[in-house]
Amino acid sequence: MSWFGRDKSKLVSAEEAIPGRDQPLTTPDLHAVYPDRRIKPPFPEGSRTAVFGLGCFWGAERLFWMTSGVYSTAVGYAGGHTPNPTYEEVCSGLTGHTEAVLVVYDPKQVSYEQLLKVFWEGHDPTQGMRQGNDVGTQYRSAIYYVDDTQREEAEASRATFQSALSAAGHGEITTELAPLREFYYAEDYHQQYLSDNKNPNGYCGLGGTGVSCPVGLGVSE
Repeated sequence: MSWFGRDKSKLVSAEEAIPGRDQPLTTPDLHAVYPDRRIKPPFPEGSRTAVFGLGCFWGAERLFWMTSGVYSTAVGYAGGHTPNPTYEEVCSGLTGHTEAVLVVYDPKQVSYEQLLKVFWEGHDPTQGMRQGNDVGTQYRSAIYYVDDTQREEAEASRATFQSALSAAGHGEITTELAPLREFYYAEDYHQQYLSDNKNPNGYCGLGGTGVSCPVGLGVSE
C-alpha cells in the first residue's frame, strides 16, 4: 500500500498494515523529569499501569506526569498491528496505532477513576480520527484497559461523561475502548518531550471541552 494519496482518517486492517520489525526501538530506562524513576518494568511493588490515547502524546504525557500519585510515564504506540513501529510509520497511517501514554501510578495515592477524569477533561473525545488540527488515526481518542476492572470503570466513566457532554451541547464520544494488546515504546526523543530539559515550549495540541467529568458515580467498590 502506498504511503501517499490515502485517507489517514481510516484505520488499516491487519492485512493492510506494514510489517514492522522484531526488535524494539532503542529507548531510555529512566524518566527525564524524575530521573530516579523507571519508564520500563520493573516498577515499584503495588504500582499499576494504564494506557490512554488523547491526541499528540507530547502534551498528553505531560498532563499525566503532573498528576499527583503518578509514579512514571512513557509515550508509545498502541491499538495497531505493526510490531515495534517508528514514529514515521505510525504517522503514515499504515500501522493502525494511536499515539499513547503509559501511566504508572500508585493506587493508594490516585485511583484509576481519577486518571480517567484527567483523560476525559484533557482532550475532546468526540472528534473521531483527529484532535484539533492534528488529523489522522494516530490522534484518535482511546482507552486500552489491562483487566476487567479497568474496563468496567472506563465504561462507567464514559457513560457519566457522555451525560455531562450532552448536557453541555456536545456530540457523541468516539473514544476507542479496547483491551491492551501491546504498548510499543516510542523513540528516545519523544519521551518526556515537553520536559524543562528538552522542549519546555514545544508544541502541545491538547484542548479539552471545558466540561467537568464527575467522579464517584461509576462502578461501586
